[in-house]
Amino acid sequence: MSTFQDYVDTFDSESGYLNWAAFGPLSPSVREEFFADADLLGSGRPSSLSLVGERIGQAQELVAELLDAEADDVTLQPSSTHGLMHALFGLSGAVIASTAEFPSVSLTLERASTASDRTVTPRWITPDDGRVTPDTVIDALDDEVVALAVSHVDFRTGFRVDLAALREAIGPDRLLIVDAVQSFGVIDADYSAADVVVGHGYKWLRAGRGSAFAWFSPRARERIVPVLSGITGTTATGLFVDELPAPSPSASAFTVSQPDTLAAGRLAIGVRDVRDAGVAAIEERLAQNVDTVIEIADRHGIVVSSPRERTARAGIVALAPEEPARLAAALANAGLVVTARGDSVRIAPHAGTDAATFGLLDDALHAFGNETFISV
Repeated sequence: MSTFQDYVDTFDSESGYLNWAAFGPLSPSVREEFFADADLLGSGRPSSLSLVGERIGQAQELVAELLDAEADDVTLQPSSTHGLMHALFGLSGAVIASTAEFPSVSLTLERASTASDRTVTPRWITPDDGRVTPDTVIDALDDEVVALAVSHVDFRTGFRVDLAALREAIGPDRLLIVDAVQSFGVIDADYSAADVVVGHGYKWLRAGRGSAFAWFSPRARERIVPVLSGITGTTATGLFVDELPAPSPSASAFTVSQPDTLAAGRLAIGVRDVRDAGVAAIEERLAQNVDTVIEIADRHGIVVSSPRERTARAGIVALAPEEPARLAAALANAGLVVTARGDSVRIAPHAGTDAATFGLLDDALHAFGNETFISV
């Protein structure tokens, strides 16, 4: 894969898929490489196992490249929640988080506050529309606060927080812990403001479940105790028995066991494809496709509750119709895959979403509007 158009051409799913914020169908290159790796593991030969094992380092290096970080500071995780557990369970002090956060953040913080003798204390904030801004954070700050945990992109509305502004708000002495599941690989962001960044490949990277990562900056490693550190996160070299070695001073301390090499391979290929296509180009095309969704919704009188400014959003458009359940049913009947939750219907295109899909959406919203008019 060498050009952006090559990347777009890999979106070979049937028209109608607008649910990338929930799950990304595996890309052709990920599927191809996965099957090849699986065949190698089927032999059981040490040389084959070693070859597939190289995927771990490849994934770390590629993720680090997009983060503009060091590969040794990147760990591979079964899920982004595992990465957040390593970060939040190892803190002492108050941690600010929104009550509207995805449970990977909010529930993990709550569990950390009740685990063993840890002294983590949630400092909950409830900002308007769930949008975490510098002002909402500043109001919650005091000397007890040691960190802010936040999603880079809100999973419901697509609102994108300003990482640099949040860093300025909390100051240089507190940690900024970022869940980048809804942004990594599709938003050309500067993650240098953060101290911990977690992500997962099963949405926008099209790499499947189990392909997560967590990056821990040197400063984060100084302040977070690796309480969940496992056999792969110690100072020992090789297998150890009859001893209990200390946690490693490196980011590997925030791991429990060896990564799944097949998952590492999927992550490596997913990130490689994004790197080769160019994250900035992907973001631009995604922004255009989100504009298209908003334009279609506006034309048919469907309220959009997501931000309209490109710099304040990502790939999610939340629709707020008067009858969300009926709209969700109409979209499903038209062959469109979306997420309906509560009073909102979430539309999530990708850079490779085709014109036929937008045509289906246009027709479905037109039919929905006419049915609404007729029924009144």
